[in-house]
Amino acid sequence: MADSKKKKVAALAAVNAYLQEEEAAALLAAQAIAAIPVIPPPMWALAGRQDIMTMRRLIQMKAF
Repeated sequence: MADSKKKKVAALAAVNAYLQEEEAAALLAAQAIAAIPVIPPPMWALAGRQDIMTMRRLIQMKAF
């Protein structure tokens, strides 16, 4: 009886330790993601893409 109780306590302690390690790893990952600076896309690239899309729309309107 005492042996099975010890096994249960050991299993619960192992699961608890595993869950605590997972929480710590998730917290570190969240901090690492938050530390990465967000760089907006360059405005020249957006302007070029907008021009390409405009020309494509004009060509499509002329074709149909």
